[in-house]
Amino acid sequence: MKKVKVATAWLDGCSGCHMSLLDMDAAIISLGRKIDIVYGPLVDAQEFPEDVDVTLVEGAISSQDDLSRIQKMRQRTKILISLGDCAVNGNVPAMRNSIPVSKLLQRVYVDGSEERKLIPTDRVPALLKQARPLREFVKVDFWLPGCPPPAKAILGLITDLLEGRKPEPTQPVKFG
Repeated sequence: MKKVKVATAWLDGCSGCHMSLLDMDAAIISLGRKIDIVYGPLVDAQEFPEDVDVTLVEGAISSQDDLSRIQKMRQRTKILISLGDCAVNGNVPAMRNSIPVSKLLQRVYVDGSEERKLIPTDRVPALLKQARPLREFVKVDFWLPGCPPPAKAILGLITDLLEGRKPEPTQPVKFG
């Protein structure tokens, strides 16, 4: 049996969704017989591969780098899943959206610093005007909300896909 190629990605978020993924404990072993993790913070791949079957993406799109990465992932992935509230609706990264980027950078790097009061520009990706959910930039096939989503829910979604059951696409969650 050919293993399903799975990738995970962490954009602007806290890595809590990846921690939840690891919380599957022993279920990871049986899942490992069916999938090959080809990209993500849990493996050493440096470049997002071609022809990925399923990609789980946590975090919002907050920078030009995030935007380029999600576009490449979408082009190279059959099924893209927004994993967690940051990817689904912007959540914590979107809390900065009411602050202009220039004022945000000034506050963090100049006003909030005791030393080297300078906004970095070298090798720092340009921030977008707002942090936004994945679906505002690329087609998302499934949403799995939660902060983070429970390991059981992640396992259930992956298992459904592996067993040929198409999960009901969930609607994006909105706060307020």
